[in-house]
Formats: sequence, C-alpha cells, structure tokens
Amino acid sequence: MRFILVNGRTPRPRSVCVMCDQPVGVNYLREIGTQLIYCDHNCYAGHCQSAVLLLESQSKAS
Repeated sequence: MRFILVNGRTPRPRSVCVMCDQPVGVNYLREIGTQLIYCDHNCYAGHCQSAVLLLESQSKAS
C-alpha cells in the first residue's frame, strides 16, 4: 500500500471518493500508483480488501 495523506487541500476539479461516491473534502487519501482519490482511510482499506478478495477468487477459478 502506497498512498499520500492530504490535509487542508481539496483536489481540483471537485472529486468524489472512488469507493463511496461522496464528495472529497479538505482531507483525503490519494493512491500513488493509480492517482485514485479516497475520502478517508476506511474507504482506502475497503478498496484494498476488495482487491485482495478479487485476486483470491480469480486464483481459485484458475
């Protein structure tokens, strides 16, 4: 997991969280590799968990 915690700055243009579609405020996380924006660490953790579950299900299907 590589991310940047941004405090006191809103992204331009107005953005929404990738996981929950809520508007992003002045504090948010941005994933370094994909530049995706998350409203807080809970949404980022949820994204990471869903990615792991997807990879596990794909490996079982192979």
